[in-house]
Formats: sequence, C-alpha cells, structure tokens
Amino acid sequence: MTPTDLRQGGDDAHPLERLLDSLVEVGKEQAHVSVSDIERDVGQRSFGPFMFVPAIFEISPLGGIPGVPTLIGLIVVITAAQMLFGRRHFWLPDFISRRSIKGDRIEPAVNKIRPLVRVVDKGLRPRLQRITRRPWNRAVAGLCILCAVIVPPLELIPFASTGPFAAIALIGLGLMAHDGIFVWLGITVAAISFFLIGLAFY
Repeated sequence: MTPTDLRQGGDDAHPLERLLDSLVEVGKEQAHVSVSDIERDVGQRSFGPFMFVPAIFEISPLGGIPGVPTLIGLIVVITAAQMLFGRRHFWLPDFISRRSIKGDRIEPAVNKIRPLVRVVDKGLRPRLQRITRRPWNRAVAGLCILCAVIVPPLELIPFASTGPFAAIALIGLGLMAHDGIFVWLGITVAAISFFLIGLAFY
C-alpha cells in the first residue's frame, strides 16, 4: 500500500491499517527507527500522511516519552509550513531526520490505536474535496501549524497535547484521502482544543 493508493481509494479495504503495518515492519527490521526511515516509508510527496503518522504516534503511548510531543510538533510545523508556501514535496533538516526511537516500541504503540484506525478506515473516502485542495489546503496547513506550536508548554499537563494532535491527525487523513469531512472534523477538534486550553490557562 502506498500513499497514492490511499488517496485514490484503491481496492484495499483497510489502507490506514496497512500504512501502520508497514511502519511496524520497519520497527521489526531495525533496532532503531529514525524520522528519515518513516519519511522514506511514507513518501516525500505526501503531506497528509506525514502529518497523520507523527500525530497518531503522539496520541499513542509513544507520546508519553518526554520530548516526543515537542519533536513531533516541530515535524508538523516544518511539514505544514512547506505545504503552506506551496511546495510540492516536503523536506526535513538532518537534526530532525536523525532522531530515532527503539524499533520494538512501534508495534505496541500501533496496537493500542489499531481499533480506532479500523473504525476510521471504514469511513474514509473522497468527498467535499474543495477544502483539501488549493488554496484552502494552505489555510488548513496554517491551522496545523497553530496546533503544533502550542504543544511544548502542554507537555507539562498530562494528555493536554492530545486534542491538538487529534486535530492534526484528522486533517492529515482528510488531505491524503481528499475527504473534506475529516478535514472539517479536524478543524472542529482544533477549535474545541483551543477553547479548552484557553480555559485551563486563563
């Protein structure tokens, strides 16, 4: 399964699960999995998947590792910023690409979120596609940047970064499958997260 297969629908009944399975295989094959390994697996021309995969990792138990939410937030900011400015494919600097996690941590984390991914797989399909294309997708990329930049201070509060990353994951799903429903769901979750975070801090 490739990101192109997912965007076009393909004949795979569970494209998201296949995407995560491919990452699990990378973790089984390597003692450490770097950001560049994930980048190669997802593909550099796929902004949506590379926003979805880091975000879903943060929502998984991997997000509990100190520093991981901030690193993932930085990855999202750099990726979404390139989408905002109209690049056709993304690039990550070496100091981020070299960062890694233990390969054996990936499968347990993926298994925790697998039931949710299966539910999402059933509902993902092309619809309301205008918001997933230019120029609207640039505005959506800007929203993802806003969600990501508020993450570092939220590391001090357990699970506080889950809301912003859930919004990023939904938007990433919508972009890679051209499903505007998921993009709008992500926008709604982002708005609710900003409101709740505002209440917590003020």
